[in-house]
Amino acid sequence: MKNDNRLWRMLHVLIHMSHTQKPMTSQAIGEMLNTNSVVVRRTMAGLRDRNYVQSEKGHGGGWRLICPLEEITLLDIYLALGSPAIFAIGAASDTHHCLVEKAVNQAIDDVLEQAKQLLLARFGQIKLSQIQNDFQVLREVTVDCREQLNPD
Repeated sequence: MKNDNRLWRMLHVLIHMSHTQKPMTSQAIGEMLNTNSVVVRRTMAGLRDRNYVQSEKGHGGGWRLICPLEEITLLDIYLALGSPAIFAIGAASDTHHCLVEKAVNQAIDDVLEQAKQLLLARFGQIKLSQIQNDFQVLREVTVDCREQLNPD
C-alpha cells in the first residue's frame, strides 16, 4: 500500500507560498512536487474550500495563500485533505465468524483509535508558522555552514 503523502506535500507548498506574493500555478506546484497539475488542483481545492488559499484564473493567475501561517495548524490541513488514513494497518476480516479474529481486531482497533486521537491532538498544537520558523533556522545554519566551508 502506497503512503498518502498529501499532508507533507501541502505543508511543503504552503510554506513556499508564504515566501512569495505572486500566485503559484498548478503546473509550477506540480513540477515542485513531481506530480501532475490536475492532482495539484484537486488537492488544493480542499484548502481553497477552507479559505486557506485562493485560486486566481487567467494570465498571471494561480494559487495564493490567504490565511496567515499562525492561524493554520497541521490538523487544519489534515482535515482539509479529507482526513486521510493515518495508519497503513487495519483489522483483518478473513473469517467473520472467528471469535479470536474479533478479539484481535477489537484490541488493535482500540489501540489504533487511541494513537490516532493522540496524533490528531498533537497536530492541532502545531502551527504552520512553527514549521516556517524551523525552516528559517535550518536555512540560517545551512548558509552559515556554507560560509565556513567556503570563506572568501
